Amino acid sequence: MEKKLQNFLDQAFAPYGDFPARGDVQQELLVNLQEKVSDLKAQGKTEDEAYKIATESFGDVAEIMEELPHAEKQALKESEAGVSRTIFETIKDTVIGNSSRASRTKAVELQDADLADVDLAGSDFSMSAIMKAVFDGSNLTGATFKATALEDASFKGANLTGAVFIGSDMRKANFDKANLTNTKFNASAFQKSSFKDAKLVNTEFSKSDLTGITFEDMTLTGVSFTSSGLKNTTFKNAVLEDVSFHHSVVKHAIFDNVTMDKLTYALLKSAKAKLDNVTIK
Repeated sequence: MEKKLQNFLDQAFAPYGDFPARGDVQQELLVNLQEKVSDLKAQGKTEDEAYKIATESFGDVAEIMEELPHAEKQALKESEAGVSRTIFETIKDTVIGNSSRASRTKAVELQDADLADVDLAGSDFSMSAIMKAVFDGSNLTGATFKATALEDASFKGANLTGAVFIGSDMRKANFDKANLTNTKFNASAFQKSSFKDAKLVNTEFSKSDLTGITFEDMTLTGVSFTSSGLKNTTFKNAVLEDVSFHHSVVKHAIFDNVTMDKLTYALLKSAKAKLDNVTIK
């Protein structure tokens, strides 16, 4: 079954070539699919039935991947400019210092870069390697991160309102106290990432791995978790207001002492979530 699911993902990713986070994202999606198949088989489905349901629940994975530039386009983009014009023109005065071709090429590799307290609204960081970069306190409203390597990056207190992350590697990324209103996270990896005291309003997590992530003592309003991995994800003492978990396996998530509205409770109960000591308002 693992090989069959891997082939499914290989076919979905095949038209788009390689990008910094492809291996990690594809592996996490494989783990999510395997878990979903196992749960379906435990419910009495045959292996073929479980495979069909699990892969169909992926839904628009091809549409998501179509938003990523093809490998040939990326190669042309790097040879002609080195990095998107939006990134370069926004940070050249604070990080690079001039507009030479060499500087633009260097901007693709922003590992360890200090971009704290910078206005980067609308920037496009797609296909860039930004591991361990610091964006603390920066304005990243409407920024785009498609297939971006962001492992160990820090966004403490940053404004990410309306930002879009697709197919990005955000393992060990720090979003503490960040404003994530209307932020969209799609097909991204979050192992060991932190969201302490982040503002989660109408935030979207879809097809992403949130295994072991902590949302304890937080208020989540209008947040959606669609087809995401939530094994050992903890919401202890959190307040859930109009939160949805469409196509996500929630029975391994932790909801101890959570306060939630009636609709959220009904949806979680129907999905067989463990709802001990919850408060319904």
